[in-house]
This record gives sequence, C-alpha cells and structure tokens, in this order.
Amino acid sequence: MYKLAIYGKGGIGKSTMTSNLAAAFSFLGKKVIQIGCDPKADSTMNLLGGKPLTPVMDLLRDDHDPESIEDVSAIGYGGVVCIETGGPTPGLGCAGRGIIATFQILEDLSLFEKINPDVVLFDVLGDVVCGGFAAPIREGYADEVMIVTSGEKMALYAADNINKAVKNFEDRSYARVRGILLNKRNVPDEDQKVSEFASERGLDIISVIPRSDDINIAEEQGKTVIEMDPELPVSQKFIELAKTLTN
Repeated sequence: MYKLAIYGKGGIGKSTMTSNLAAAFSFLGKKVIQIGCDPKADSTMNLLGGKPLTPVMDLLRDDHDPESIEDVSAIGYGGVVCIETGGPTPGLGCAGRGIIATFQILEDLSLFEKINPDVVLFDVLGDVVCGGFAAPIREGYADEVMIVTSGEKMALYAADNINKAVKNFEDRSYARVRGILLNKRNVPDEDQKVSEFASERGLDIISVIPRSDDINIAEEQGKTVIEMDPELPVSQKFIELAKTLTN
C-alpha cells in the first residue's frame, strides 16, 4: 500500500491535482482511496460527477455515528473510494480537529483492512502545517509527501514551510518529502524560480503540469481529465506521474 499526502498553499490546485492523480492510478488498475482533509470538503467532487460528498464532521454534528465504511464514503470514477473529513461549524472550532476525529473513525471502521487499497491519497490544506493538518505526517499515515506549488511567491513560501514541517518529523521515521509537483500558472520565469527553489532544498521536481484549458473544461463537467479523455496530453502527464510515484 502506497500512502501519499499532498500538501500546498490554499488555492494552488491541490484538489485538482489529487483527484486527477487518483483517476490516473485507477486508470492504471490500482485500487485507490482519496481522503480530502480540508474544511471545504471539495477534494473529491471531480471524481463524483461534480457532486459534493457529505463530510464525516457533518455526520458527527448531526449525531450520526458511522457504523460502516459506506456511511462515510462514496465510490467515484474508476472505483475510487472518496472520503471528506470536513470541519467544524465556521468560527466555532479548530478545523484540524476534524481530521483527527475522522482518522480515528476510519481506524475504528478498519478502512484500510476492509478496502485493502493499492494507493491512499491525502489531500491536505498546507498554509499552516500544525495540529490536525500535520496528522498525515506526524501520525504515520502517509509514507511520502508531495508538495504542490507554482512559481508564485506565496505558493513557494507555503511550500518552504511544508518542507520544514516534514523535516521536523524525519528523525521519527515519519513521512518524507518525495518532491515538488509544479502546477504551472505561467508567471514570469516560473520554471527557473521553482527549479532554484527545489535545488536549494535538495528536492526533486517530480512532474510539471502545464496550464491547460482541458482541466477547466473537465471540471465544468464534474470530471477529471482522465475521465474526459485519457489520451489528452495533460491526462498523460498525470498517468506518467502515477507511474513515477509507484516505481
């Protein structure tokens, strides 16, 4: 079982990258679980025809105690098992606690034992890597971390903080940073900026996803580009990335 946590600045395209990567793994015949670890609970929508999934925290607020995996999940494109942690009522609690509470429920329900996935993807908000948002790293859920960034200043700033946070846990045999996923925004000198950033920190750039109208067209249909057309150049980028990560 390969477990990957995907971090990055809010709005950098983590959910788009994660759902397309999940679809690519599925296209390659892998059994996949995607867990959205963001209060917005929008990580899995493009795997579910554009439909939002009820987050685990919403179920708990409604005094619904999940009794099965089916209570907290939905099956998306390619058989991907989709789960959203959600968060507290806005302004009334710590969003990170939603992740911790959800992970405990998933353990109680024996998620991994029952599904027996080949790949588990955690889509995690990365502006502040603390508390519950660090759980995929700190608690040993993920084997590796992939950081999504563009060449924008604040995206690279967040990427640097994420890299530092992961390194703080290295001596405990927790997750390590696999590398950088460049989600291009076509800012000036973007490739050079990200290349220099990665080189200075000893990180690899695992893949470069070009800015593509096909991604936007697919999302308008509630799909990943893999589902829309796996032969598209950008779809092939995600399929190549999936192969790279599990080689």
